[in-house]
Amino acid sequence: MASPSIAANAYANLARVLENSGVGKGSEAGGQSFASLLKDAVGSVMESGRKSDAQTVAMAAGKANVMDVVTAVADTDVAVSTLVSVRDRVIAAYEDIMKMPI
Repeated sequence: MASPSIAANAYANLARVLENSGVGKGSEAGGQSFASLLKDAVGSVMESGRKSDAQTVAMAAGKANVMDVVTAVADTDVAVSTLVSVRDRVIAAYEDIMKMPI
């Protein structure tokens, strides 16, 4: 289960990604495309997974604290859950568009 600090970190990361991408600022010429926004989000999830893997390996070697591993795994869980939720919403939006009469 995600703790409040993990959720706050996830929201802060999302706000940072949205701020850097130019979402909500109108159609600026220098804005980031939707594809690159998704690429960055997937990259962020992959990096979170790499960090949790590194923490797990470090703990197995006796060099990391159990709380660090649990925190890293929880961060990855929140990131993957967020990514899956976004994917589900995109698929639902696509299905709604396909149902529209021409």
